[in-house]
Amino acid sequence: MKTKFELKPLAAGAIALLCGAAGPALTQAQEAGAVTAAPPAVVVTGSRIPRASLEGPSAVTVITGEDITKQGYKNVFDALSNLTQNSGFTQGADYGNTFTPSANTISLRGLGPNHTLVLLNGRRLADFPIAYEGTVNFTNLANIPSSVVDRIEILSGGASAVYGSDAIAGVVNIILKKQASGLDVNLKAGATTRGGGGDQRLQLTGGDSYGKLNALFSAEFLERDPLWGRERDFMSAKVGVAPTPLLWRKNVDTGKYIDPGDTCAQLGDLFGGSTVKYTGKAGSYCASPKVAPTYWTTQTRNSSQNLFGSANYELSPTTTLFAEALYGQNRSANNTRGPSWTSVATADTYFWNQNTKTNEAWNRYISPEEIGGVQRYNRSWDDQAASLSFGAKGAIPGTSWQYEAGYTASLYKSESHTPRALANIDSFFLGPKLGVDADGVPIYAPDPARLGKRLTPAEFDSITGTAVGNDKSWTNTVSVSANGEAFKLPAGPVKLATVAELGKQGFSNTPDPRINQGYFNTVTPSDVTAGTRKRYALGVEANVPLLEKLDATVAARYDRYSFAGVSDGKLAYNAGLEWRPATQLLLRANHATSFRAPDMNYIYKARGTGYYSSSTDYYRCAKTGQPLDSCEFANISPGANYVQAGSKDLRSEKGRSSGLGAVWSPSASFDVSLDYWDIKIDDLVTNLSADKLLRDESNCRIGGDLTSPTCADAIARIVRNPLTALNKPGEIKEIHVNPINAASTSVSGIDVSAKHVLRTQAYGVWISKVNYSKTLSAKSRQFSGDDLKDDREDLGNSDWRDKLNASLTWNQGDWSNTLFLQRYGKVPNAAGTAFLSPTTLANASIVYKLNQRTTLSVAVNNLFNKVKPDTSGGWPYYTVGNYSPTGRQGWVELNYHFGS
Repeated sequence: MKTKFELKPLAAGAIALLCGAAGPALTQAQEAGAVTAAPPAVVVTGSRIPRASLEGPSAVTVITGEDITKQGYKNVFDALSNLTQNSGFTQGADYGNTFTPSANTISLRGLGPNHTLVLLNGRRLADFPIAYEGTVNFTNLANIPSSVVDRIEILSGGASAVYGSDAIAGVVNIILKKQASGLDVNLKAGATTRGGGGDQRLQLTGGDSYGKLNALFSAEFLERDPLWGRERDFMSAKVGVAPTPLLWRKNVDTGKYIDPGDTCAQLGDLFGGSTVKYTGKAGSYCASPKVAPTYWTTQTRNSSQNLFGSANYELSPTTTLFAEALYGQNRSANNTRGPSWTSVATADTYFWNQNTKTNEAWNRYISPEEIGGVQRYNRSWDDQAASLSFGAKGAIPGTSWQYEAGYTASLYKSESHTPRALANIDSFFLGPKLGVDADGVPIYAPDPARLGKRLTPAEFDSITGTAVGNDKSWTNTVSVSANGEAFKLPAGPVKLATVAELGKQGFSNTPDPRINQGYFNTVTPSDVTAGTRKRYALGVEANVPLLEKLDATVAARYDRYSFAGVSDGKLAYNAGLEWRPATQLLLRANHATSFRAPDMNYIYKARGTGYYSSSTDYYRCAKTGQPLDSCEFANISPGANYVQAGSKDLRSEKGRSSGLGAVWSPSASFDVSLDYWDIKIDDLVTNLSADKLLRDESNCRIGGDLTSPTCADAIARIVRNPLTALNKPGEIKEIHVNPINAASTSVSGIDVSAKHVLRTQAYGVWISKVNYSKTLSAKSRQFSGDDLKDDREDLGNSDWRDKLNASLTWNQGDWSNTLFLQRYGKVPNAAGTAFLSPTTLANASIVYKLNQRTTLSVAVNNLFNKVKPDTSGGWPYYTVGNYSPTGRQGWVELNYHFGS
């Protein structure tokens, strides 16, 4: 006997609301007392047991494909990043300088992108092959075609008992459409009213049924223009601070610059005619306030092609064969700094000038006019992502049970192209090396005129090359699951679900071998990083009707990972209750344990070295009493060097999450929910950010605390030149950021959502929605001996403290109009000295159905053209990552349907 589900009034109301104004015909039938069929049971994210309602013991947020258009979202990532539950600061494609400028990710509850599990149709995807911030693994959200998205379900809180590792902060399940009829052609084009950053998109989506075969395909082609710093007036030049040095000679023995004479005037046309002689405390040099914005993209250039196809074949009445394939190709480019040269950069940056009989250091920043355009120094990435799933599903003969058996393979490849100076660049500017002195300092007899002579593009090509890196990640999984009715209790049937999985994943980061062969101007080795791990899992889940209005859900799952000669097994469980004291009211509670196996990058990372694009030496700023917005040691580019290595001794993270909530739905036109959530993680694996380490080091040294666990650790990680050094005394030499198991972190808060539908005879249907999330508490402890830190008041924590989304949609006839408001709560300013005030942005869209085949849409994001200013940290004069400098953006979208 097949399992039957009673659609309770509350569930029916929720489903009607999820469908919006699901059609006047449906509403009229309900008002007339007509009997409507119960919707089929579906699998909701966070459970493998089909149910007739999205309501359950844990809150699930749903974004529909229609929402992506009406609320002004550009793509799947844009929709997810604007979730109120996505409170965490992340670096993405539009961050500027980042390790992963061709990828986008989110951070539910501010717990980091590696603590949110991203699934495609309930299946895992390969990690992005380059680690986020050079440390953690994550899933890229940039390659999912929005045209085939049916809905996105977001479960906040631990779900390892169902999905295994990674699901500590929550699960994002992107569910694609299962069928289509005919062909839809979608054209979309947009631009910004302030200039730059335009984009175009073409989508083709279609499908049909051919007897027992149902097929669907989608093709998406995207082109996006870059947005340069110089294209925004407020950041087109550095104001009120020393301009960026372009050319200088320094007497290292005295610490003073050597006057460049009339060289600056001869180079005055460079950087758009902004080059001047600048005189500071240490002397004069050539400089320009336009260097940073000239060589800076705030939005990456992007060209991508994404293809998706699926097929279902009814082999028999009880068995269906299925296959899905996703392929994405993405080419992106950005720019974060121009080409510059510092003498003897592979040693101590100074040399013995045989002509002047002094130790000197030389520097030259090369302009776009000399190299053939600013794009000549772009970094670029060619990415390819693929995913294939196939298997069989259906009913187990002679039972009410359903099963699914399948195989999933996912692959991600990225080829990077990074401009680098060649090994001959010192001799280009200084002439031949004449040996070394008794202290090992190189000797040159350079011509000063060479430093001030402008380069030609051919000369620039002779001293620069391109390093090509190849990165890859993959995952394979075989899984078998089944669900059905086990037995009956007085209150109803007990439903069970079981799952067994076997998988393997791996990655490799292969730098250009020429880096270690002396081809480029570096002596820092760059090693191959690679590794694999296996896992298997067994899980069971049960839905138990305890009483007529009280249901319980329990689940347990055991996962075992094998990697680097280590085997680590974890058991996770969850339990939830649903109580309906009245048909209009649902009370729910849940508790779950979760875990995360250490990121593969943390485990296998070879000793890696590099440098940050910019760094601020907070200690020297504080020691000299200089404010950050004008400190000579702030936002130094290029920044400090770092050293990073993996560790095979890391333990798995252990998480616990709990929730309490209520859903009140007095009618099919209104519902409201309130949920409290609490998440704790022990043994958190982390690399402290270099900026945080520098802040901690400054606070500890200035405060005189050198022995507390956090201070001792921070000071040991920041390696400085001796104060007695001839060159760069006291400057940062390198920052060590190897991973550790931190003591603990915890975060708690509330989610509120409400929806109301007003149906009128004369003025159409009005749908209003509100979603609000607030972090009530966020505390962490780096080491067990540290005091508990309040992260909400930490001015180095860039996470949102609260977020609010509100929308109003008016549907009448062939028109649908939506106003969408987003309020962002307080975040620290760029200097980390105070909080910025909350900000509200508005999006608006109009969708008009021209006829049965054609729909025209117009959408405007940031309707009032707001850009949040923040001069506290200096250029670029806005809080990078929290706010966008783009301003108002507009799109026109046309969709035409071929077929019946």
